[in-house]
Amino acid sequence: MTIFIGVLFVVAAGITLRADVLRRRLSFQRAAGWRLLTVLDVVCVAATVGAALGLIPLAVVNGGLPLYAPATWGIAAAGLLAAFLWSEGRRQLQFQRPAGIVFGEWLILGGAYQLLETAIFGGWPHVPHGAVARTACGVAILMGGAVIGVIVPRFVRRYEGHHILDRVGEQEDFVQPEYVGATAECPHPEWWQMVDSQSSELEVLDFLKSIVITAKPRLIVETGTFIGYSAIKMAEGLKANGFGKLITIEFDPAIFAKAKERIDASGLGDWIEYRNASSLETPIDGTIDILFSDSHLTIREQEIRRFLPQIDARGLILVHDASSHFKVVREAALRLEQEGLISVVLLSTPRGLVIAQKREGRK
Repeated sequence: MTIFIGVLFVVAAGITLRADVLRRRLSFQRAAGWRLLTVLDVVCVAATVGAALGLIPLAVVNGGLPLYAPATWGIAAAGLLAAFLWSEGRRQLQFQRPAGIVFGEWLILGGAYQLLETAIFGGWPHVPHGAVARTACGVAILMGGAVIGVIVPRFVRRYEGHHILDRVGEQEDFVQPEYVGATAECPHPEWWQMVDSQSSELEVLDFLKSIVITAKPRLIVETGTFIGYSAIKMAEGLKANGFGKLITIEFDPAIFAKAKERIDASGLGDWIEYRNASSLETPIDGTIDILFSDSHLTIREQEIRRFLPQIDARGLILVHDASSHFKVVREAALRLEQEGLISVVLLSTPRGLVIAQKREGRK
């Protein structure tokens, strides 16, 4: 029986480990992306799944699964903990959460359950009891709290975009489900895909290229280059048209350097002028045919007001992050419409996209 339990544990843990490594785009053949805390995040989930399945033979060895039995409670607890940790791992990827947070939560929740199990079933076989067991559980909880207490404050002090740069530098980009939750206007965000939480959804990137090919702009201005996905897609549209120029503006020097590197490697540099500057200060000469506002949320309205006089009467204003998740952008767009400056259409993408035209001069 012990051998069978061991085999079941190893198989279940191994399958889970491989699945977690694959979804994190890690590889056993290369060191990129692997850190001690990442290893602990992956291993603790695999061990929990292995424990959940390994407890099943203990529970059924006497011919049943009594409700009031430590093995039954252990299976349920390990299963619930494994499901929670797996979902936390997904959020860790989507929201750029720090390495080690899953391990810290595992120590806290696992220690808390062991305390509960010891208090209820302390006299049963296979269940630890006594002061030593309680001390060990308490130490696990304290260690988990210490891990989270150390990594989280240090992590949140940095801009999320810089964490994305770190990940891209280690593992390159990979496609994953869209990160935002459901809204009334977009109840199925999982139908969309993204490479990270700062770049536009992949479907929006394709839309940007299509709208450039359709509208045939001579001058596009983009605010918030980030690492260059949208600039490259719009430049592909310009190249397909055979004319036009894109000016893309990024304020953060580190992010600008990555964007410049990506744009230079794309072979589309002839169509793109990149600037490391403030979108509210850098001069733009000429008439703007498309403005794509995708910089910091709080300055989108200022950008539109600044560039509005330069936008062609038949030009387009595109504003990303205008879903009900991002009220500051959505409300700014509707406020500009109420003032009679622009006419707005709200596309129901996960993060939301405004398509607008200015009213002045339109016939």
